[in-house]
Amino acid sequence: MEVQLLIISGAVLAGLWLVLYIFPINLWITAVFSGVQVNLLDLVFMRFRKVPPPLIVNSLILATKAGIQNINSQLLETHYLAGGNLTKVIKALIVADKANLQMTFKQATAIDLAGRDVLEAVQISVTPYMIIVPSITGVTVDGIQLIAEARVTVRTNIQQLVGGAGEETIKARVGQGIISCMGESPTYKLVLEQPEAISKRVLAGGLDAGTAYEILSIDIADINIGKNIGAKLQIDQAAADLEIANAKAEERRAMAVAEAQEMMAEIQKARAAVIEAEAEIPAALSFAYRTGQLLTKPKGRIAQ
Repeated sequence: MEVQLLIISGAVLAGLWLVLYIFPINLWITAVFSGVQVNLLDLVFMRFRKVPPPLIVNSLILATKAGIQNINSQLLETHYLAGGNLTKVIKALIVADKANLQMTFKQATAIDLAGRDVLEAVQISVTPYMIIVPSITGVTVDGIQLIAEARVTVRTNIQQLVGGAGEETIKARVGQGIISCMGESPTYKLVLEQPEAISKRVLAGGLDAGTAYEILSIDIADINIGKNIGAKLQIDQAAADLEIANAKAEERRAMAVAEAQEMMAEIQKARAAVIEAEAEIPAALSFAYRTGQLLTKPKGRIAQ
């Protein structure tokens, strides 16, 4: 008998737990007393759609208590099923509302589903964030290399957060602007004397266009003098000119040597012709002697 009572008690408790699990009455009562309008059947159907009712109800309560309007359980459930982070979305909306930032639930969910941390984005919009730009190397007109370190203070642009360029784009644009300003400066002394001129000029270039940030200020933290690139280039140019001159001199020397060799060949050719002519003299004398021409008196002379 006692065993049967235990079995029945266990079955009753299990059934009661199952009923309370499927019908989260306690959660529904909490929502009602918190001023949140939610249907008990909707909470039941959430179980079958694999949506945690406590998350939806607690998010609704948090948004309602913070004064966030136009949010219902269907919107929250849809965002959860889409893979969004409801907790961060609700907290981001609360922070934006307290900071008087124009941000709707649709914008917050779009930012969240785009893969960005919506809560962090709103916090950066409220509290500006500093981007540290890596060392930037530029060369002035007089050939002096300058190495600058910049700090960029930004805040999030909520309206362009979806589809806007990120932090790396800001770094690249600021670096490009600083290098351009250095390259146009006639002397490195001017840059060292007025670093704020570079900051103002770069800031006026609209570098935050198309990005997810709004640039508040650009500050040159430090400027160091590097190498004398102009002198190095002149030395390299002089060395190159010397190499060219040596090459041309070697070419002229080789041509002179070749001409000398040609003259020597002509001399040897002339000597060969002389030797050949000298070799013909005995033969000519012999032929003249045989023909009697060697003893013939010259015409016009009287014999003694």
